[in-house]
Amino acid sequence: MNNSFKSPGFFTFFLVFLFFSTLAFPETGYKGWLRYLPVKDKKLAGLYRENCSTIFLAGESEILGSALAELKIGITGMLGIEPKLLSSADKNCLVIGTIELITPSVCRFSEKEKLDLSQEGFIIKNTGEQLIIASKSEAGVLYGIFRLLRMMQTGEAIPETAILENPKIKLRLLNHWDNPGKIPPGTSSIERGYAGSTIFKWEDLPALNDRYRDYARLLSSVGINGTVINNVNTAKNGLEGWKLLTPEYLPKLKALAGVFRLYGIKLFISVNFFSPILISGLKDADPMNPEVKLWWKNKVAELYSEIPDFGGFLVKADSEGEPGPIKYGRTQAEGADLIADALKPFGGLLIWRAFVYGKKELSSDRACQAYQVFKPLDGMFADNAVVQIKNGPIDFQVREPVSTLFGAMPGTDQILELQITQEYTGHEMHVCYLVPQWKEILGFDTYVKGQGSSVARIIEGDLFNYKYSGIAGVSNIGADKNWTGHPLAQANLYGFGRLAWDPDLTTESITHEWILQTYGNSEKVISVLKDILLTSWRNYEDYTSPLGVGLMCASDHFNPDPAGRISYHKADRFGVGFDRTMATGSGFTGQYSALSGSVYEDLLTCPDEFLLFFHHVPYSYKLRSGKTVIQHIYDSHNEGVERVKEYITEWETLSEIIDRERYDEVLEKLNRQLHYAEEWRDSVNNYFLRLSEIEDAGKKNLRK
Repeated sequence: MNNSFKSPGFFTFFLVFLFFSTLAFPETGYKGWLRYLPVKDKKLAGLYRENCSTIFLAGESEILGSALAELKIGITGMLGIEPKLLSSADKNCLVIGTIELITPSVCRFSEKEKLDLSQEGFIIKNTGEQLIIASKSEAGVLYGIFRLLRMMQTGEAIPETAILENPKIKLRLLNHWDNPGKIPPGTSSIERGYAGSTIFKWEDLPALNDRYRDYARLLSSVGINGTVINNVNTAKNGLEGWKLLTPEYLPKLKALAGVFRLYGIKLFISVNFFSPILISGLKDADPMNPEVKLWWKNKVAELYSEIPDFGGFLVKADSEGEPGPIKYGRTQAEGADLIADALKPFGGLLIWRAFVYGKKELSSDRACQAYQVFKPLDGMFADNAVVQIKNGPIDFQVREPVSTLFGAMPGTDQILELQITQEYTGHEMHVCYLVPQWKEILGFDTYVKGQGSSVARIIEGDLFNYKYSGIAGVSNIGADKNWTGHPLAQANLYGFGRLAWDPDLTTESITHEWILQTYGNSEKVISVLKDILLTSWRNYEDYTSPLGVGLMCASDHFNPDPAGRISYHKADRFGVGFDRTMATGSGFTGQYSALSGSVYEDLLTCPDEFLLFFHHVPYSYKLRSGKTVIQHIYDSHNEGVERVKEYITEWETLSEIIDRERYDEVLEKLNRQLHYAEEWRDSVNNYFLRLSEIEDAGKKNLRK
């Protein structure tokens, strides 16, 4: 056992210990929720010291080394002691390792515990003599370590009864939209990225930097187990993401995979369907061409020879300029299965995005089109192919109903795609906490197998007995020192990971634990941050696009341009909203199960927050509040701006409590948010005033 601490790997980790233990970072937000500040409760700190002053590690591996390193950082920071490593278990020591290697003399695990524990799950067990963190896998041990450290940071006592946690979703993925290679003029290194340039320094790789490890630590701490490191747009407009499959990039990918592996994270990449043409000059990329099939098999074998635990590919095809199988008269399933078959011998996954629209033969309503393309293909995808579906039928709007594809494909494994980066919800300039939105999406009942057929149950895999299913979040990580641009946007990254681990966690609990770990346990700070975060999504909706009206922004997806989006909101002199009913509209409501669809079909039962997504109504139509639609538009925009002013006032009460750098940065962001909110209010309210010629009863709008 002692030899494990003399290996080169151990000394590498020891240097990491020293680096994080001694380097005094200013409060820039770089550490995120892994700050590990001293536990202020003396009694609680004393109890943890009793159980964590010595550590016995049962086993030896790179991932267990990462777990040990994290314990060192956390215990030293929070308890002020440097834990000693033991060669055998002793009284009051912390024991970590796999169940297989923790002997019965140290801890006996019941058959029920073993049966209940999944491969990535963990047990934290207080035997009275030792505190045990165990799992069937090394990654599970690491997740258990992060759980223990979260307990310390949030002031939880050492449990008297065992804690057994399993991730409820198998695939918990981050999707980067980062652009590798030579970036065309006018193109960002991250598409829709609002936290600076990409963290992946392709020109320097395979040389590594500390940020890659810290990135992996942040992801692993919330249970993310896979990351797609490049943009789904791989070739259009001169992009070079397709080059990741060339020999030039293989050593770079191998280096990144090596870092991610230390934290239980698999590497995935986005690839271009035309790769055989782009890379090797084949005459076509037809899925039925034997030469094309052989090309993919050889390319995949080359990749796995260097990265044996490679995760697989993500593909965007036949969408927004990215090529796909339609060119050859093939279906989306035939295109996906071509690549999935090449990955299958190595255990790799093929993730195929369902973001397909704009085909002439489909409905003129974009919301209908993904269902029309993919529903007929249910059951035709390979068993290692997963269809990745955006949460809504349009494009990450602040409010839109759940995609009708969820529940419509019982024979096809599915991944829910959410957007952490705020493409349509204010970029890094507006605080817009998305966990409440995601909870509504996950909790939506499709009724496809009766009551309780929620989106969460679908992506957990149990509703249709999926082999692979999961959740993916479009990353908001960038090169800014605080990772996410806006300091409070870190809460979205954290919240995504926690919901990916357990969709049943409450918004309140996720928010509370993020605040405690990131900003401390001051009651004043907790109160102000909760108020801002928990109201911010609906408030952003109020001053931009209420009642489910959808796209009201310019092509930059940030500034208001209601006049340029008439095809989406259908506003005219007499009313507003898109008729998507079966009776008189596009028929989109008919793609839901009968019960869900009937709720949206009927004006009397359609929720007001989705009214304008499903119905075109006169401005005089009365909402459940008693207000007319036009007055609600005026009032919500005015009230939304006033609420941002309240955020500023609330935040200013923390000037002597929050560290200066983060305080100033958030205050500056809130002041800019107020400016943009006022622009939205003026643009939208005056647009509808001119169009409807109905005055604001509150007399707050001026003609411009």
